[in-house]
Amino acid sequence: MCHYCGCRDIPLIKEFIAEHERVTDTAGDALRALDRGDPATARALVDRMAGELAAHWRGEEDGLFRVMGRDPEYAEYIAALEAEHRELAALLPALDLSAPADVVVFTDAVHELRRHIAKEEDGLFPASLTALSGDAWDASMAAWREAHP
Repeated sequence: MCHYCGCRDIPLIKEFIAEHERVTDTAGDALRALDRGDPATARALVDRMAGELAAHWRGEEDGLFRVMGRDPEYAEYIAALEAEHRELAALLPALDLSAPADVVVFTDAVHELRRHIAKEEDGLFPASLTALSGDAWDASMAAWREAHP
């Protein structure tokens, strides 16, 4: 993510970025467990990752995505991000991490997740600085809080 636009200083964006970092760290731990031949540990980590993502996505979609998605300029971009959320949400619990083919699928999914995060952090989040008013920020933050009781 860039460090010059200032969006990292917005409390909500800071929370989203922290969640991204926790999820990618957990994904990395799962990949390392698979490299060690420990699919049980990897499964537990993937399940933790899925739980973190579920709350994260709810906070994004019910808040920032919803308010920004009202603007036709962002609607299609956000719809694609939400579709990626659904794909990963369906994939993670279905993986058999003792199966080599699913390990490859998971590895590819982690790379795709990193690309997805870049679309948010390098595209949508900086755009939110100019796209949102105070009320929209308040609504977005309220949705994040509701997703993280």
